[in-house]
Amino acid sequence: MNKTSNTDWERLAQVDDKDIDTSDIPELDDEFFKNAQLTVPSKQSVTLRVDSDVLAWFKSQGKGYQTRINKLLRSYMDVHQAN
Repeated sequence: MNKTSNTDWERLAQVDDKDIDTSDIPELDDEFFKNAQLTVPSKQSVTLRVDSDVLAWFKSQGKGYQTRINKLLRSYMDVHQAN
């Protein structure tokens, strides 16, 4: 992550689960999970021209480079759709 978290992780790690206020969050019961559905956006294969050094850099990051490129494009899309 490039962005530093402002969360006090040390303090949070010392909190017992029973001391966490979850009154504003309904507990998910068996009925919820029985009816829950996972929706994943469909993917489409495309041919895309990118600079060779850009592709080499993504590939050098290891397996899953296409997924990382997709996440980056999705982030860009989300930011620009909001405008």
